[in-house]
Amino acid sequence: MNIVVVEDDINMRKSLEIALSEYPEFKITTFKSALEALKKIPQDTDLVVTDINMPGMDGIAFIKALEGKYDVIVITGNATLNRAIESVRLGVKDFLTKPFEIDTLVEAIKRNVTLAKRVKTKQPLSEKKEPKGFMATSPALEKTLKLALKAAKTDASVLLLGESGVGKEVFAHYIHENSLRAKGPFVALNMAAIPESLLESELFGYEKGAFTDANGMKKGQFELAHGGTLFLDEIGEMPVGLQAKLLRVIQQREVMRLGGSKPHSIDVRIISATNANIGQKIAQGEFREDVYYRLNTVPIRIPPLRERVEEIEGIAQGVLTRVCKEYNLGKKKFDNGAIAALHSYSWPGNIRELISVIERAAILSESQTITKDDLFLESRQGGSSIDTMERALLQEVIASVDGNLEDASKILGMNQETLKAKCQKYHL
Repeated sequence: MNIVVVEDDINMRKSLEIALSEYPEFKITTFKSALEALKKIPQDTDLVVTDINMPGMDGIAFIKALEGKYDVIVITGNATLNRAIESVRLGVKDFLTKPFEIDTLVEAIKRNVTLAKRVKTKQPLSEKKEPKGFMATSPALEKTLKLALKAAKTDASVLLLGESGVGKEVFAHYIHENSLRAKGPFVALNMAAIPESLLESELFGYEKGAFTDANGMKKGQFELAHGGTLFLDEIGEMPVGLQAKLLRVIQQREVMRLGGSKPHSIDVRIISATNANIGQKIAQGEFREDVYYRLNTVPIRIPPLRERVEEIEGIAQGVLTRVCKEYNLGKKKFDNGAIAALHSYSWPGNIRELISVIERAAILSESQTITKDDLFLESRQGGSSIDTMERALLQEVIASVDGNLEDASKILGMNQETLKAKCQKYHL
């Protein structure tokens, strides 16, 4: 197996090279930077192991530049954990928090090899990649859905706010399907997934001869969404130059194709979404305030999965059923240890991460019962996690007083209500 390691820290890079070279089935190539790796990466590479926080080009930009050609495992320090979670959205196979044992990395590599073989040999029964709609419910979700339903009955622009992976596109579909435009098209465009040079033509279309290779006319996403809804995901990544043109389209309700001489009227409801801090981007001159106010008529915050813990088991069961059917795996179930692990993990990558973990566990588990070990969550959590340490402390103190919360609260120096809330949080 040909493995490429990209790590700017020479000690870490050499340590990984020496340790992984002990395994005869691995052929290791290392690079000190992402830019060097992009220039020299062997075509027969099977897997890339990369750090995130690197000078020149960081790991996130590197993963994007690879364009899905290779499987990727991310290694990161806790300081860059949020960016590791962003890598989940880009399709990385795993991420490990530093420090980690080399055996943990080797296990992740071998799991990836097994996963690739099984996915390749199995024939999915459908092309559906992930479940649509809401597979479970919680008080936090119900509250947000009520607000979304109220917004759906109007034609106002909606801005969906929330962390990466919380299901913003699912909410956008929900609003569209419950609106007066439900019979019209739903068109989605991810600002971060399209190169800046192509984004304008994707949004507004072009006429034949507008530029080299424009061999015919092409309608943009606004025209394709006419009579329906246009969902602009990752709107915070939209280039400032295009924002002025977007504002003009919103105000005038018409678009001018690139190379065109006459505008085309459009009737489109815009739903946009972002996980970025738009206020900070406005302050830094990276986002126009007037565009923000146009898009933010109805702001809806989608709570992260850690605030919707009641949904975790339902979503996991739904994904497990779907994957077992698609890959002809028979009937599988979670044991109590796996369920407890799912509840105790913080899910920084939210529902997208949960789906990824369950898909992999279902395919890799050797038996019909999925255990805690099959979930492979420990390396993601990181040994120095504050939540992990707090949970362990509470568990130890409560056990020492035979479950008496009054005595435990005195030892810990916190009131019983706070202790009860933390016990609920950590499922103790």
